[in-house]
This record gives sequence, structure tokens and C-alpha cells, in this order.
Amino acid sequence: MVGLFQRLFKGGAKDEPPSYEAAKKMARHEKLDVRRDLAVRADVKPEILYFLAEDPAPEVRRLVATNKATPVQADLLLATDADHEVRCDLTEKIAKLAPGLSADEQDKIRQMTYEALETLARDQVTRVRQILSETLKDVADAPPEVINRLARDVELVVSGPVLQFSPVLSDKDLLEIIDGNPSVGPLEAISKRQGVAEPVTDAIIATESTEAIALLLANASAQIREETLDRIIDRAPDVESWHQPLVFRPVLPVGAAAKLARFVAHNLLQALGERQDLDPEVLEEVRRVVERRLEEEPPETVETQISTTKEAMKMANELKDAGKLDEPAIAEAVKSGDREFTMAALAVLSGLKVEVIRSVVSNKSAKGMVAIAWKAGLTAKLAETLQQRLVLVPQKDILKAAGQDYPLDNDALEWQLDFIKDLG
Repeated sequence: MVGLFQRLFKGGAKDEPPSYEAAKKMARHEKLDVRRDLAVRADVKPEILYFLAEDPAPEVRRLVATNKATPVQADLLLATDADHEVRCDLTEKIAKLAPGLSADEQDKIRQMTYEALETLARDQVTRVRQILSETLKDVADAPPEVINRLARDVELVVSGPVLQFSPVLSDKDLLEIIDGNPSVGPLEAISKRQGVAEPVTDAIIATESTEAIALLLANASAQIREETLDRIIDRAPDVESWHQPLVFRPVLPVGAAAKLARFVAHNLLQALGERQDLDPEVLEEVRRVVERRLEEEPPETVETQISTTKEAMKMANELKDAGKLDEPAIAEAVKSGDREFTMAALAVLSGLKVEVIRSVVSNKSAKGMVAIAWKAGLTAKLAETLQQRLVLVPQKDILKAAGQDYPLDNDALEWQLDFIKDLG
């Protein structure tokens, strides 16, 4: 009997669609496999899939939820399904229909699709809302009402993606969210947005969230007023997490560099003194402050530095042996300003001597660092960060990634490696 239904269903070798009557019988068949096979088909009548949307087996309903041929009436039904896995699967599909939808849709089908999205955005299961947020986070014409609901979600895994990436959120939306006294997580997500506007940065800084302000300072695209930066620098001596991002801000107010030179750690003094955007008079003032500090607070001795290098190499090798010396580890080291470990890690991953890495850094070689990052198996995007944060290449001279691709072809990268390998 099952074989008969399968033949009717698959239509023999040509896999022709089952007749309406055959499909109705299969939709009520006691064998789960028969109903599952029917639920994935795109060539059956919509009412068959609607019927299967109420199948007693969640496995069948999940297949109906992912089927693009399922009518929107069934999607609306599945949006309140008792099984959250069904709703998760539906979310992944229906979120792709979100662009261009709005609350005042006149077309009945589009209105029902919007209603299903709204229902999923209010789902009690966090995972459902999280899938919706992650799918819609960078969709420019996602429904504003849905995005705003997700942005105000109490769970950071839901609100975070849209707060950080969604182009739908306006400055007014962001200011309302900040004014609502959110926790640190949402503030941090907003602080990492591309091109945060001055009113929003002012609002974040007014919250006095140390963590969010640190991320805002590290966001080169964030627009921060000079007077606001001055106030932050005045508070910065007691907030170490602000020191590095302040030193690497694209533009510093007049007098800011000299102020920073009075309190940042020795490993940041060199970076500050080598900024390319400082006027000669300002640079000279910074150098005088640095020299005075070096006299009063001598940096590590050569012997200590050698010890630090050896320890960094040991740690890098141990992490590699444990399978933990990867891109996130390098990115975190760069972010934290741990130059010794970063250079040691690059040496271990690339197979080059650490002295070669140090030479490339000292010579501010953008091409050399790109070649090292490539040899180490890192992404082109991280190669950009290494040029900026480790090598201190001026912004205008950074070799930027071409999407996911390196800015130099393989032959040029190999040539660079041959050139630098004997520098150490």
C-alpha cells in the first residue's frame, strides 16, 4: 500500500506531482514518512500544505514551515505553533519576505505576512526572536515596527544585532532607547554602529558607561565632538580601558596628545609620538612630555623586554598546541594593545622569526604586514587592523581589503615574504 502511495506521489521516474485526490489521501496517511515527503513538495495544492500545517507530528509541520510553496495563511497559523522549533524554522523563511512590508499593507497576503512577522517578533522563546533579529539586522527596508520591537527586546542576543547593524533605526530611535536607561549590553551594541552621529555619541557618553565609552572611542567612524573628547581625556587617567582607543582616535583635539602623553602606559607612548596627524609644535610638546616621563619612570630594561618576548613566544606556542591560536585570539591581542604577544603570535602562525615581525613593525611596512597576515592565515580585514594598530601605518596608506580578498595578489605577497624574511 505504501509503495502505491509512493508511486502516486512521485509519479514514477518523471516525479510528476500527485493528483489532488492522491495528495489528500497522503496528507491523512498513517505513515509519517509519507506525510513528510508530501510536506516538502512545492507542486501540491496550497490547501494540502495548509492541512499539513496542523499535522499532529511536529516533524511534518517543520517541513511545511520551511516550504516556500506554503501559503501565507498556513504561515500565519504556524507562527503560533506549539512547537518552538516549528516557529524557528518558519522565522528563517518568513524573515526573507520582510523587505518592503509595512503595518498598513492593503494587500491581504502581504498584510498576513506582516502579521506573522509581528507575531514572531513577540514570541516567548528567545531563539525565535534571535533568528528574526539576525536575519533582519542589515536589511535596509525591513519593517520599522518590527525592527524597533527587536531593538527594545530585553534579551541582548535579540536586540544586539539590530542595535549594532540595522540601517532602519534612526538617530531618534537610538536616542529613545538610550533615554530608556538600557543595560550596558545595548549601549555597547550602539557604540559599535558604523558612523554613530554626534547626538547619539553625546547620549552614550552621558550615561557614563565605562565599557560603552571605550567601544565608542575605539569606533573610528563614531563622530565625537572635540569638546566631548576633551572631557573624556580629563577623566581618562583613572580609566585604563580608554587609553588605547584614545591614542588611536583618527583625530585628536588640540592639546589632547600632550595630555595623553602624561598618563598613558609606556607601550602607548611610542604610538602617540609617531602619529602622522600632529602639527610639528604639538609633536615636539608630546616628545618633551615623553622624555620627562621616561626620566621619571624608566621603562622596562632590555633584559626585562627579552624576558617578555620569550614569555610571549612561549604563550603563543602553547596556544597553538592547544588549537587556540586563531583569528579571534590575534584580534583580541591587537585590541588590548598587547604588542609583544601579537608579534609572537604572528611569528608562530606564519613560521617567520619574531625579529622579522618586529622589523616590519619598526619600519611601518604596510605591505610587509599584509604579507605576514596572509602567511599566518588571517583574513584581509584583520590585516587592515594590524596595519593600523600594530604597525601604526597612517590611515591614508593602509592597504585595504577588497571585500574578502587581500589587496595584493599571491605573487606580490610571496615576493614580500621573500623580501622581509631576512630582515630579522
